[in-house]
Amino acid sequence: MDTIASLFSFITWPVSWVIVQFHTVYGAIFGPDTGWAWGLSIVSLVILIRICLIPLFVKQIKATRGMQTLQPEMKKIQERYKNDKQRQSEEMMKLYKETGTNPLSSCLPILAQSPFFFALYHVLNGIASGDTIGKINQPLLESAQKAHIFGAPLAAKFTDGASKVESLGASLTDVRVITAVMIVLMSASQFFTQRQLMTKNVDTSVKTPFMQQQKMLMYVFPVMFAVFGINFPVGVLVYWLTTNVWTMGQQMYVIRNNPTPGSKAQASYLERLHKSVTEHGKIRGRGQKAIVKAIVAKGRDRNEAERKFINGLNKAGMAAQADGTVVKNDAAVAAQSADGSTVTTTAQPKRQQPKRQSKSQRQAKPAGEAEPKTSLTKSDEPQDAEPAGKQDAKPAASAKKPAQQSGGGGRSKAQSGQRKGPQRPKSPSKK
Repeated sequence: MDTIASLFSFITWPVSWVIVQFHTVYGAIFGPDTGWAWGLSIVSLVILIRICLIPLFVKQIKATRGMQTLQPEMKKIQERYKNDKQRQSEEMMKLYKETGTNPLSSCLPILAQSPFFFALYHVLNGIASGDTIGKINQPLLESAQKAHIFGAPLAAKFTDGASKVESLGASLTDVRVITAVMIVLMSASQFFTQRQLMTKNVDTSVKTPFMQQQKMLMYVFPVMFAVFGINFPVGVLVYWLTTNVWTMGQQMYVIRNNPTPGSKAQASYLERLHKSVTEHGKIRGRGQKAIVKAIVAKGRDRNEAERKFINGLNKAGMAAQADGTVVKNDAAVAAQSADGSTVTTTAQPKRQQPKRQSKSQRQAKPAGEAEPKTSLTKSDEPQDAEPAGKQDAKPAASAKKPAQQSGGGGRSKAQSGQRKGPQRPKSPSKK
């Protein structure tokens, strides 16, 4: 570890200078030789570093969202090469290269703060061995060696012997209990952070190598912290526990307010957003507007939670617009078509459909209503009873019916191609 820390010695002086500045402030409040002054100086160093890493964290979130947009393409590759794992991995790597995404982007914050971690370890290890490093001069060195955090010296380790611990003014039992508790908390916070990412903020509809890597890190990192933690000084354990707690809180905030599409966190978020919109009648905040805008732009590609959110707004008499806003207007509402696209229509009264009658209702005849005549109903009235004018105006009903053949064969059937009824005399052909 000393060899690794020496590689980052170029940042040792800035780290020691920051610690000294914070110690000057807290020493004036709690006393220069107290564990509160030195412990809070380390915590403040962590907060300062993580604030500086916020732009990198935002970049990490964007890269993660970029990975989520590739989920449909990843699913197609999985289905196409489901029997050829090697070809599947090659196509995945090709897709990452073409889109410019990096599946290991979630490790960027850890890699970025590694130099600060090793520099702090180098400073605290120098305090334990009695060496002045950077801005830590001899008076500050003696003050840091006297500082105790819950009874454990700042420079003590879990693996230190009883003689070394006694030289720092503490007991071996206190040091090992405090360091063991801090190692457990450090590993547990790391595991919980990775677990909430895997269980709440991952699109579970598609399984990719990226998800397998995240699942592996969920178990590997806590074990690594537990193994290497026994060789960390108490000051380094304070640093690492603080940064893990910061990461856990930051991750919880992102999962709650900007969840991954298709995840369980998104379903919970859209339920809360629907409740808020129905209560206030509008979208509150730019973050919510951006999420609604992205959902509207998806159209038919919306997932189940997003479709449920849009349908819930329609039932409440509201409509999500393309700019991310929500309107409530009885004259013009946005209607969602079957394919998921948004169509603006003018509100019109619904057309009343006639009620379907049952078979018994259709067959029942009201009293006093004559049965309608059809072409198959035989008329009882004689055809000669009609007036003469009407007989001249229209042909007789018998002319419309084919001639019926009597039993004796008195009438013959009309020949094929010949008009039925009275025939018109043919005009003489002109020669």
